Amino acid sequence: MSTREISDRADPLIESLDQLAEPMAAGEKPRAAWRIGTEHEKFVYDKADHHAPSYDEPGGIRDLLMALTEFGWEPIVEGGNVIAMKGSDGTVSLEPAGQLELSGAPLESLHETCAETGRHLAQVKTIGDRIGKGFLGLGMWPDKTREELPVMPKGRYDIMLRHMPRVGSMGLDMMLRTCTIQVNLDYSSEADMVQKFRTSLALQPLATALFANSPFTEGKPNGYLSYRSHIWSDTDPARTGMLPFVFEQGFGYQRYVDYMLDVPMYFVFRDGKYIDAAGQSFRDFLKGELPALPGELPRMSDWQDHLSTAFPEVRLKSFLEMRGADGGPWNRICALPALWVGLLYDQTALDAAWDVVKDWDMEGREVLRSSVPKLGLDAPLPGGGTLRDIAGEVLDIARSGLAARGKLNAGGDNETGYLEPLAEIVSSGKVPAQRLLERFHGEWGGDLCEVYKQKSF
Repeated sequence: MSTREISDRADPLIESLDQLAEPMAAGEKPRAAWRIGTEHEKFVYDKADHHAPSYDEPGGIRDLLMALTEFGWEPIVEGGNVIAMKGSDGTVSLEPAGQLELSGAPLESLHETCAETGRHLAQVKTIGDRIGKGFLGLGMWPDKTREELPVMPKGRYDIMLRHMPRVGSMGLDMMLRTCTIQVNLDYSSEADMVQKFRTSLALQPLATALFANSPFTEGKPNGYLSYRSHIWSDTDPARTGMLPFVFEQGFGYQRYVDYMLDVPMYFVFRDGKYIDAAGQSFRDFLKGELPALPGELPRMSDWQDHLSTAFPEVRLKSFLEMRGADGGPWNRICALPALWVGLLYDQTALDAAWDVVKDWDMEGREVLRSSVPKLGLDAPLPGGGTLRDIAGEVLDIARSGLAARGKLNAGGDNETGYLEPLAEIVSSGKVPAQRLLERFHGEWGGDLCEVYKQKSF
């Protein structure tokens, strides 16, 4: 989730509804300036007993963050607590229960993305070896109850933890027990944004299936392949889901603004502190009638904050954010941006990907989304068949899009190799969670301690 810093940049009052589309329009970039921003989370555990370390304990999350200073990272402080580290590779932040996230820098190629990931993992593993901490690449804690998990000292999390049980049964699980991989991508115009949004939103269930990696809850199989994805079905319906309006005629920046104005607020950030505005309306804020700050009008930073509090399958800010994948190992951290860059950053590939999904109806898209956490590649497509029937075709489109980009590394290789982990999944027909379940019921003998040995970074 976002890490907020106090800024001395200009922060104008919002005096017109027209200003609300400015962050999205400001995201427009010429193709040569398109970049790739990759985010990935991992679970931190103590190697001695597998407990999730608290913030304050010796060798805990605070010490882990501060140890990154030896690699040139600088602390970001909130309320006297170090909540993140910033550096040339982006930001390392702590999620609600101490999950560690790298929000990477905007990079030109997947070669740079994978190198960035490698640097980060090498750094945290070096520190972890010294302080007895390991890092697990899954989509959900396989064995922890909510009560066993710590809560990090970050203001927005206090507000969200109080609010989540009011609006859904699994919001606390989302915050405390899950990890994801995400990628942020650019667009050149409003029309380009629309085509990319529609294509990626329709195909997000395929990413969920290919990256499904959360089949265990509290030490046992949970009946799902991506329980992390299932959790979003009852987290907060006002800010999640497949956004049917994206596929309607006339969709653009303004329609997304209208959607965000209907998403209830979480907070307002003032003087380094979060003010609880959970459930209140940004429309009221625009009129100076926000109960949390009566008489005060919002600034553009408040709107930027609000844009970060919706959690649909694809999110629009000043870029498009792909949100459908479970956390996983190093090669899949590189594979997710490879999939979406291949599909969205070459026009021929984008047109071909849209052709795959353009005739799907909204009811079929919703059924696909709700089925994929349990069924994976066997989830039903609108109009017949299953995700398995299009997975190879979509990967071929992504491969052609990456080849067309012609981004070569020092060895002369293009970016298509980063899709190989997904090609193996499609070829075998088994998503990562199914491999885990096979091991659980087979060689692991039902002992989930083995997952720490085999699925740690």
